[in-house]
Amino acid sequence: MQNNAVSMRGVTKRFGEVVANHDVSLDIREGEILALLGENGSGKTTIMNMLSGIYYPDAGQIFVRGQEESIRSPKDAFRLGIGMVHQHFKLVEVFTAAENILLGMSGNGRFDKKTAATEIAALAQRYGFDLDPQRKIYDMAVSEKQTVEIIKVLYRGADILILDEPTAVLTPQETEKLFKVLRNMRDDGKSIVIITHKLSEVMAISDRVTVLRRGEYIDTLNTKETNPQALADRMVGRALKLNIDRPEPQNPQTRLMVSKLSCRSPEGLRVLDGVSFEARSGEILGIAGVGGSGQRELCEAIAGLYPMESGDIRYLAPDGKDPKGESLRGMSPTAIRALGVSLAFVPEDRLGMGLVGSMGMVENMMLKSYAEGKSFLTDHKPSKNLAEDVRRRLGVVTPDLKTPVQRLSGGNVQKVLLGREIASKPSVLMAAYPVRGLDINSSYMIYSLLNEQKKEGAAVIYVGEDLDVLLELCDRILVLCGGQVSGIVDGRSVTKEEVGLMMTQVKEDRPHDA
Repeated sequence: MQNNAVSMRGVTKRFGEVVANHDVSLDIREGEILALLGENGSGKTTIMNMLSGIYYPDAGQIFVRGQEESIRSPKDAFRLGIGMVHQHFKLVEVFTAAENILLGMSGNGRFDKKTAATEIAALAQRYGFDLDPQRKIYDMAVSEKQTVEIIKVLYRGADILILDEPTAVLTPQETEKLFKVLRNMRDDGKSIVIITHKLSEVMAISDRVTVLRRGEYIDTLNTKETNPQALADRMVGRALKLNIDRPEPQNPQTRLMVSKLSCRSPEGLRVLDGVSFEARSGEILGIAGVGGSGQRELCEAIAGLYPMESGDIRYLAPDGKDPKGESLRGMSPTAIRALGVSLAFVPEDRLGMGLVGSMGMVENMMLKSYAEGKSFLTDHKPSKNLAEDVRRRLGVVTPDLKTPVQRLSGGNVQKVLLGREIASKPSVLMAAYPVRGLDINSSYMIYSLLNEQKKEGAAVIYVGEDLDVLLELCDRILVLCGGQVSGIVDGRSVTKEEVGLMMTQVKEDRPHDA
């Protein structure tokens, strides 16, 4: 039987009146990969932050290799062989990999860099990492930066590693490569904890899985003795349907035609380069790509919020009177609305661009009416009725309609924003990362709402980061790589691996429509 590398008993952590973890007990065994599974806000990262010395528990005990320990800082954690790799990397871009790995280590700056680089290369080779110690961080892909962070904790002697959502920014190929390395580390006796909410990854990589819900311990199971449905039910506390509907498009017609669209950032960098595609009524067009490939700029350019350098965007009205469509190039959102174009945009920045956080639901509904040229001051009744309808239909949890939306959970904020936008019955609906940070139940409700708009005849553009969802929800998928179209493929027939390859390379021979 495997020994416990870590045992946490009755651990509780509060932040003011919020209880992030309550009486949590769990074990991490030597030579295993443990998945820590739970929805956003379930306390997964908080409990591991206490093990890695970032937070100190308000109650409970932590045992490392059978000895009770007081871990008050990351330095204490490293002394005990515990290292954590966070979602957001902590690297100095102008330093090399080796310099970042050595940064902060004791030695008063007196390191033999050549010897250290040799040791780092040997460590990378031992576990199957691909890393050049002399390469600058700014020259690296996201997966390479993650490798530096992992080797950083290994080089400091960690044999208990915690990885927080390690695959969030990786392609399927990069994810499988990481998993292979993690299995090598496990077989070498390391204890590895992966914090995640992705059920498919839990099944693929872990030996055991511990489920948290609303800050409390629910269960620990052997992965080979469970399944995604059982884990999902434990995560949310009830039976949950995991399938996403994908009705066939009915008589799809072009609503939006983007031709050779190019844009530059304020710094002069080209963020979109010759992007062309069509969005059709009655279908969902997915946008896939590694983070920073131009997804945000593409949506904002269509919405009139980002300046175009060249190219054209044309809107073809449902009445079909103008087969060439109306050009939206250079138009502001107000000018687009004045033209009679029914376009709704759910931006990535919900409280920055989408809603006013200090206002309640009614006032945020009124903003849409005001933007459309209707009286903002004389008649509150339609906005109140709309707020009530959104609250009822989407199950928005709020004390009342006047409560500032910034006080609501992420899922409820997204429901308010999406509900307001679809109430205008748009013919084009763009949603950028609409389920980011949401629990499973809210996410599936959003998918259902997008499908409702599809059935109503809207052209839906969905920007997502979960390839499994994109392949299950979307009719077609446009893949961006470095601001260029790598291809447009059929969501029903393409594989996740094929999309992953397209996310990292542009090929001239790829089809540019499907």
